[in-house]
Amino acid sequence: MFAMLLLVACVSVPSPGPGWHPHGLPGKASTAYRWTTKDGLGAWHAVAHRSASLMRRLLPADQATPSRVQFSWWVDELIATADIRQPESDDASVRVIFAFDGDRSKLSMRNRMLSEMAQALTGEPMPYATLVYAWDGRAPLDEVVVSQRSDRIRTLVVESGQGHLKQWRHYQRDLTADFRRAFGEEPGRLVGMAVMTDADNTGSQAEAWYGDIHLR
Repeated sequence: MFAMLLLVACVSVPSPGPGWHPHGLPGKASTAYRWTTKDGLGAWHAVAHRSASLMRRLLPADQATPSRVQFSWWVDELIATADIRQPESDDASVRVIFAFDGDRSKLSMRNRMLSEMAQALTGEPMPYATLVYAWDGRAPLDEVVVSQRSDRIRTLVVESGQGHLKQWRHYQRDLTADFRRAFGEEPGRLVGMAVMTDADNTGSQAEAWYGDIHLR
């Protein structure tokens, strides 16, 4: 019995923390996510096969918006044909996503329509603003990419090219400063965060691991 208990203790996986749930996208096959370990670290393991979905955590309304964030990821291979600047090839092996609330009366007519469509399809409106950190094989490091679907979704390229594959990459970001740079305004309340590995637009496959996200 002691040997069995010792074995269980040795193979137990640290918890990712409460509140994480898969979140599908209308009309898309779902990426598979499971909590495991990678090189000794607890991690979400994501496997995409022509799919796109999120593993996300909604934040309580009374939680203060953090100014800094720490996250990490591991990628073995990038998607060869992906380019987040082009709608037809907008896939990424790794994305870490932060959704913010704000004054929705400032949204353009197009974004209001997109938000209403999201509400009808998913039961939730589109976030007021979404800041994404991503690794892309083609877009330059530190570039801010405005989504052609909605200018309320903006991606900051924090890793570019093939140079750091097959290893843990750790990041500390000033979330407030990055939001200001991307959107040119002050961030509202942080309402959610997510990880996303997608390979639907390129019809390809992707695999990645995400360490836990720490808000400061």
